[in-house]
Amino acid sequence: MMAAGAALALALWLLMPPVGVGGVGPPPIQDGEFTFLLPAGRKQCFYQSAPANASLETEYQVIGGAGLDVDFTLESPQGVLLVSESRKADGVHTVEPTEAGDYKLCFDNSFSTISEKLVFFELIFDSLQDDEEVEGWAEAVEPEEMLDVKMEDIKESIETMRTRLERSIQMLTLLRAFEARDRNLQEGNLERVNFWSAVNVAVLLLVAVLQVCTLKRFFQDKRPVPT
Repeated sequence: MMAAGAALALALWLLMPPVGVGGVGPPPIQDGEFTFLLPAGRKQCFYQSAPANASLETEYQVIGGAGLDVDFTLESPQGVLLVSESRKADGVHTVEPTEAGDYKLCFDNSFSTISEKLVFFELIFDSLQDDEEVEGWAEAVEPEEMLDVKMEDIKESIETMRTRLERSIQMLTLLRAFEARDRNLQEGNLERVNFWSAVNVAVLLLVAVLQVCTLKRFFQDKRPVPT
C-alpha cells in the first residue's frame, strides 16, 4: 500500500510542470507614458525592459519650468550610449531592432540651480509578436472556403484599425502634452505681466505723490508773518 502511494506521488510529481515553466509566459511589453517633476540640480533615470528584434520609439517633452530644456541620454542594455542631447525642449528617437534587456533613459537638470522641470515622456513598442498572435488566431478559426469573406481581408482590416487606433491614442497624448506645456508657459507669462504691472502702478503712484508735494512747496508763502 505504501509502495503504491509512493509510486502515485512520483507519477504526479513528474506530470507537474516545473516552477516558472508553465503555459503562461512573461507579460507582453506594453506602451507607456509618464510625467514627473525633475528638481533643480538633479538627474533621474528610468529603466524599460524591451524584447529582442522589436522597435522602440521614445519621445519626451519639457512641459514646465524655466527655459523648458533638459539633458537627455539613452543607453542600450549593454551600456552603449545611443542618444545624448543637451538643453533640448523635446525629442523623438527610435531604436530598431532592439536588444533584449533594460534600456536606460536619463533626464538631467544639473545645469539648473533654481528651476525645476516638469517632464513628459512616452515609450512606444512595435513587436513582431503581435503578428504571430494574429496568425495563431487565424489558424484556430474555420477554413477560408467556409467563410463568405476571406480571412486575409479580415486580418488586414483589423490590423489597419488597430494601427490607426494606436496612432490616434499617441497623437492625443502628444497633444495633451503640448497643451500642458503651452498652458504652463502662458501662466508663467501672466504672472510676470501681473508682477511688472503692479510695479509700474506703484511707481506711477509714487511719482504722482512726489509731484504733488513739489508743487505744494512752490506755492507755499515763505514771507515772514508780521507781528
